[in-house]
Amino acid sequence: MSRTSAHSPADRRDRPVYDRGSILEVAVAVFNERGYDGTGMEELARRLGLSKSSIYHHVSGKGELLELGVGRALDALFAVLDEDSPQDASGVPITTATAWLKHVVHRSVEVLADELPYVTLLLRVRGNSAVEQRALERRHEFDHRVAELVARAAAEGGVRGDIDPHLASRLLFGTVNSLIEWYRPERGVPAPTLADSVTAILFNGLRGQAQ
Repeated sequence: MSRTSAHSPADRRDRPVYDRGSILEVAVAVFNERGYDGTGMEELARRLGLSKSSIYHHVSGKGELLELGVGRALDALFAVLDEDSPQDASGVPITTATAWLKHVVHRSVEVLADELPYVTLLLRVRGNSAVEQRALERRHEFDHRVAELVARAAAEGGVRGDIDPHLASRLLFGTVNSLIEWYRPERGVPAPTLADSVTAILFNGLRGQAQ
């Protein structure tokens, strides 16, 4: 009786089939679990059930996977700032800096919820590689643009003007970014509800309407 070759068609049919996107999805999960620096290509290959050479067929290495992962999060966040003809939840065009700031915060929460693994990865980079440094530079650019928006909202009287805009921006997005530590979509809080709640707390506070 002949033995089945390790590279037989039947054996290959049993192997998982991945494309670039699905490899990235698994890699980001492993990076978040073990840390980027603590993850080697051997571990990625094991988790994927592929050989390292099969991974290299799709990407040049784990550095490219990191860049793709943080890039996905950053692109989604910048798309919020660069949105054309934004409208509020009622479909009314946004014409003031204050309304635009609220919209940016609301949409950023939705992005975090929708792209949770990728935003989590982005918020954990520390600048230990060229890829991470580029990601941090883009994060700083995002923060700067939000701070400018806060300053415009303060100038029109929509938000407090006695707090430095950069500090206010950090406080706003410090709250938004903290969601990665506890928010899990499977626990039943829909992203729109989460975004509504966070925006209400940040702009209206915890005081009841009658107080």
